[in-house]
Amino acid sequence: MKTLALSTLTALALAVSASAQAESIKMGTVAGPETEVMQVAARIAKEEYDLDIEIIEFTDYVTPNAALADGSLDANAYQHEPYMMSMVNDRGYDFAIAGYTFVYPIGAYSEKYDSIDELPEGAQIALPNDPSNEGRSLILMHNKGLITLNDPENLEATPIDIAENPKNFRFREIEAAQLPRVLPDVDMAFINNTFAQPAGLSLDDALIKEGPESPYVNLIAVRGGDQDREDIQQLVDAYQSEEVIEKAEELFDGGAVPGWK
Repeated sequence: MKTLALSTLTALALAVSASAQAESIKMGTVAGPETEVMQVAARIAKEEYDLDIEIIEFTDYVTPNAALADGSLDANAYQHEPYMMSMVNDRGYDFAIAGYTFVYPIGAYSEKYDSIDELPEGAQIALPNDPSNEGRSLILMHNKGLITLNDPENLEATPIDIAENPKNFRFREIEAAQLPRVLPDVDMAFINNTFAQPAGLSLDDALIKEGPESPYVNLIAVRGGDQDREDIQQLVDAYQSEEVIEKAEELFDGGAVPGWK
């Protein structure tokens, strides 16, 4: 009986252990070049660890976190920590960081002007409407002397936090994915490289842009407690590889800086 009981317990322990490892990892990405980068990581994960990665594409910044929270995804890779924390604070998600990916610098683009000095009185500026990237854009404007913020360290600043606006810029808050489409209709638009590159915009042409020192490093997010799972860490290792760096360099032409080095 003791032997049978021990055998049963051993079998149960093995079953629990196996259930902790997914047969495949459902990974959420934003459609476009970031998905192509993840495809390279998925191939390496299969070759190195026999780990299957099922990539599920999204076209917005909100749904991938909702899908992660409800269990539809095991992980996602599209956001930086300030954005993730704003969603955690707003919606009560229990998320953790499994590893870091790239800094995708944000830039301010214009089809009408060649420098920020040419921006006219009352120019219309389009900003991403998600809390962290809007603040990110306004901080860049503050640092360039275009506006003065009440608190330039407030990562979730909005136009109401502007203390001085000497040229009376007008601001439009637009969903990030739509910013390339509205660029012809405004004087300047801040566009994440995730959406700028597929629209044919080069960071070299941005009137304002972040440097590699940007704190906005993208990450692989998981539900709290999953960050130490063996298969999740295998995925992170596969992502943080030279082949992935080379693919990002090819796709983003210098607009993707490894955030784990």
